[in-house]
Amino acid sequence: HVLGKRTHYSMLASAAFAVASRVRHARARAIAAPIVGAARTFWADVPMAPKDPILGISELFLADSHPDKMNLGVGAYRDDNAKPVVLDCVREAESRISGKQFMEYLPTNGNKDFVKHSIKLAYGEESKAVAAGTIAAIQTLSGTGSCRLMADFMKRFTPDAKVYIPVPTWSNHHNIWKDAGCEERTFRYYKPATRGLDFEGLMEDINGAEEGSVFLLHACAHNPTGVDPTHEQWRQMSAAMKARKLFPFFDMAYQGFASGDCEHDAAALRIFVEDGHKVGCSQSFAKNMGLYGQRIGCFSIMCENADEAARVESQMKLLARAMYSNPPLHGAAIVATILGDATLKKQWYGEVKVMADRIINMRAALRAALEGSGSKLSWNHVTEQIGMFCFSGMTGEQVDKLREEHHIYMTRNGRISMAGVTSGTVGRLASAIHDVTK
Repeated sequence: HVLGKRTHYSMLASAAFAVASRVRHARARAIAAPIVGAARTFWADVPMAPKDPILGISELFLADSHPDKMNLGVGAYRDDNAKPVVLDCVREAESRISGKQFMEYLPTNGNKDFVKHSIKLAYGEESKAVAAGTIAAIQTLSGTGSCRLMADFMKRFTPDAKVYIPVPTWSNHHNIWKDAGCEERTFRYYKPATRGLDFEGLMEDINGAEEGSVFLLHACAHNPTGVDPTHEQWRQMSAAMKARKLFPFFDMAYQGFASGDCEHDAAALRIFVEDGHKVGCSQSFAKNMGLYGQRIGCFSIMCENADEAARVESQMKLLARAMYSNPPLHGAAIVATILGDATLKKQWYGEVKVMADRIINMRAALRAALEGSGSKLSWNHVTEQIGMFCFSGMTGEQVDKLREEHHIYMTRNGRISMAGVTSGTVGRLASAIHDVTK
């Protein structure tokens, strides 16, 4: 009888505790919820999104009042006075098209001349596939838009295929394929111990990949590491991917900007094509023409024949129609004018080489200054890497010290935007890096 009473009281106490707990949670939700009249809003439960790491750095930089602060986080070219640059060939193209066009919508597939010249730039002026009309291609919202269209295309027509993304990669690659609903895998690419390519691990992951998967490859100037395979390594990768029946998709954001030679920077894609692959490609004209805000890109897929290309392109347009309907007019006209005129194109080749050479020179200067600072560390990787970014090898804590003690801003993975380094600041940068790494 006593035991029964105790059980009864215990059950009552448990029930009372549960009711009290529900009341407390309900009160907490009521306090937290914005109230419109007596009802919660539709979006009351929407959480705050995490800050973009690069944009967050820019915000911190702008809030810093130190006169010698340096922003080495943003991937945008600067001249040796740390000023933005508009290429002379771009200004000339603008003057030629100014007042010559209406402001009507472009077709969903974009400016046809732009697309034609873009794929010639990527696949080669003498490309048989371009001449035969077997490449499906449309204008896109820069490289991000190209990649997103590829992700959506892949999800729609190969829904069970996996996408393999290198470690590390541009952080937005993960967002793009995730938001498209694609299943992601990763493959080894960078070896921290050597600050170079993990070729052995990369090849193991290619050979172990699931057949029918898509491999995302950086065509040149890998972001964020600046580490590219050699031509011979690309050939080995191509052969292995062909044997495994994998689809290579190249993100080509830096053609010409990496080495200063557009042909050299397209070598990886063309090696795969020569090996018999039907590849996909995302092109961007943000970096190599300085058209960051114009959002100009091209998405292309090689097909077996012209009929297949027409069908694939029709589906590309269908995806783009629902996503943004029509691409931008002005930037595409600029690119088409430059690439379609022999004189302007030659001028652009010269100007993009100037940009690439300045970054190459800043790499050499930074390495020399670091080695001259008394540092006992190896800095060979600074000049062995290529392109806009130097993957320094610094830890997140060391990057924090650079920001807090030296007012130098970069992403916490140690990525330095070499485009933001100048002959006037490279010495201070080297001294600060030595200070936090010694």
